Amino acid sequence: MADPSTALRAAQDGDEDGFRVLYRAVQPGVLRYLRVLVGDDAEDVASEAWLQIARDLATFRGDLDGFRGWAATIARNRAMDHLRHQRRRPASSAQDEQLAEVPAREDTAESAVDAIGTDAALALVAKLPRDQAEAVLLRAVMGLDATAAARVLGKRAGAVRTAAHRGLRKLADLLDAESRTPPPAAKNRRSANGVTQMATPTLKEVR
Repeated sequence: MADPSTALRAAQDGDEDGFRVLYRAVQPGVLRYLRVLVGDDAEDVASEAWLQIARDLATFRGDLDGFRGWAATIARNRAMDHLRHQRRRPASSAQDEQLAEVPAREDTAESAVDAIGTDAALALVAKLPRDQAEAVLLRAVMGLDATAAARVLGKRAGAVRTAAHRGLRKLADLLDAESRTPPPAAKNRRSANGVTQMATPTLKEVR
C-alpha cells in the first residue's frame, strides 16, 4: 500500500499498515516544521502530535491534502502549548524583521526550496521572521496551498503568499551567503534526508 491517499482511507478504518504509510509520507515535513518552531524538542512534540492524530483520525473528513493541513494544525498547536509551558518563544530574530528586502531573482528564490530538507537549511529558515519561516515551511515542506496554510496560521491566504515569497527570497540570500563561507569541520549527520525518524506510533497505542 504505497499510495498515501489510499493509506489515509485504510488508516481511518483502523488499518495499521495504512497508518504506517501515512505516517511515513507526512512525518518528515511535520518534523522539519517543528524543528523551526521548537528546536531540539521537535521529536517530542511530533510524538505528541501523532498520538493526537492517531486518536482523532476517525473523525477527520477530507483528502490527503486536507490531512496534511490538519496534521500541521495539530503539530502547531502542540508546539505552541510546548512553548507556553517552557515560557520561551520560537527561534527568530528581531533584527531579521527589520532587514530591508534584498532583490533576488525568482529562480534563485524558488531553488531555495530544494535545500530545505537539510539540517543546515532548516537552521537558516529558523533565522527568518517567524511568519515567513512558518509560511515557507507549510507551503514548501508540508506541501500546503496558500488557503490551507492560511487556515493553519489563522491568517488570510494573501498574507501567507506574501510571507512565503519574502521568506524564500531572504532564504535564497542566506543560502548564497552560506555558499561563500568556508564549511566547518564535518559533523555526524542525522540521516540522508536530514531528519531523524522516530518509531511509528500505532493506532493500538492510543485506542
